[in-house]
Amino acid sequence: MLLVGLLLTLLGAPAPASAQVPEPAPPTAPTAPEEVGRTPGVEDASSLTVTLEDAESGLSRTVTLVLLLTVAAIAPILLLLMTTFTRFVVVLSLVRNGLGLQTVPPAQVLLGLAVFLTLFAMGPTLSQVNEVALQPLLAGEVDAMAAAEAGYEPFRDFMLAQTRESDLRMFTEMAGQQAPANASEVGPTTLIPAFVISELRTAFTIGFVIFVPFLIIDLVVAAVLMSLGMVMLPPVFVSLPLKLLLFVLVDGWALIARSLVSSVMG
Repeated sequence: MLLVGLLLTLLGAPAPASAQVPEPAPPTAPTAPEEVGRTPGVEDASSLTVTLEDAESGLSRTVTLVLLLTVAAIAPILLLLMTTFTRFVVVLSLVRNGLGLQTVPPAQVLLGLAVFLTLFAMGPTLSQVNEVALQPLLAGEVDAMAAAEAGYEPFRDFMLAQTRESDLRMFTEMAGQQAPANASEVGPTTLIPAFVISELRTAFTIGFVIFVPFLIIDLVVAAVLMSLGMVMLPPVFVSLPLKLLLFVLVDGWALIARSLVSSVMG
């Protein structure tokens, strides 16, 4: 019985009936009429209040996160379509093909060079966007929509300066619209594709000028090998070192970078 009582004590259970001494119950006070039916230990329902937390802050954070994800998703498209990145990456790719190199320099290097050349060439435009749109938005002076409209203005001016009138007129006619009276009436759905078409035309023009010397070297090497009777020797084995040597001697990458930036800023 001692072991049983100790175990019950450790478990917090009441002791056996034989070990308990009954005590007289204290007299109970009369129950008030209004307390009849009230559950002991439970607060009266009339004193309970329900408080709803303001979900505006959580909603604002959710909307902000969605907007940031949306901007991060469309940023590459804006980089491709509203800047000179298209021109730069096309010309650099044509230079690599003109040299006869398929994987050198790697595509990552060409893309990175095109990105930084784009940032350098569009420095004035990006600085203007930062002044009129980004800084006021961060300071809380304007909302997101007003900042987007103000930030589009420098890009529109830049694209209009680089877009041919014939391309802009073509897309305006295909849209069934009248010719705009001023630059502010040109919509982005008309201006952006016209700008991209103009950039591709300019890029292929520059690439053709760069490609011609490499083509001449290939033709001369092929003609010399044919006249020497070395028909079994592929001309690329001889022309490739000559093109690389010529490209290095004239500092080709610097000339191309200077020409690309000058075609935008000059």
